[in-house]
Amino acid sequence: MTNIAVLASGRGSNFRALCMAQRKDGLSGGKIRVLITDKAEAGAIETAGEFGIETVVMPPKDFPSREKHDEAVVKTLEERSIGLVCLAGYMRILSPAFISRFPGRIINIHPALLPSFPGLHGPKQAFEYGVKISGATVHFANEGCDTGEVIIQAAVPVEEGDTEGSLAARILEAEHRLYPQAVRLFCENRLKIEGRRVSILPPSTQGAGKT
Repeated sequence: MTNIAVLASGRGSNFRALCMAQRKDGLSGGKIRVLITDKAEAGAIETAGEFGIETVVMPPKDFPSREKHDEAVVKTLEERSIGLVCLAGYMRILSPAFISRFPGRIINIHPALLPSFPGLHGPKQAFEYGVKISGATVHFANEGCDTGEVIIQAAVPVEEGDTEGSLAARILEAEHRLYPQAVRLFCENRLKIEGRRVSILPPSTQGAGKT
């Protein structure tokens, strides 16, 4: 069993997608144990209540520094024996100390085909640039901004007549399909990191982690 924590700051639609996947088909031995949010008004809190998942609210203003806040989050995760941390619209950059405590065990989803259009407003960047294909990426988190190793991606064509909003909505639909898939692969121990490349191993093979 892999204990999963989700970190979210807003409405948490990807958190809901993970909860729905867990309820419907399961997460291949993974189980969401806790939602951690830095916003007392985060919509994700309502979703956690709906699915019976513990919520821990940790506003940054309650801590003297970013590092102290991250230390408290790490302590909360370790107390629950968390094996996988899923970022779902968590609007804080994790400190190097945080990342180092969960090497290869923090994943994030981004609304663009990385390495293109990292950072905020991926669909807006893609739409304004005029690309013909955008999409979504699930990747491991590292100390950079959307620079971790790519796990899986989904392409979303930009259609004639699209607006920034319509493109963003279709990318979000792809995210909701992609994130549970990536979590299942992790929980099945089927992800192997070699340099920057992530291999997806057959179901009968166990991953060896980073090499």
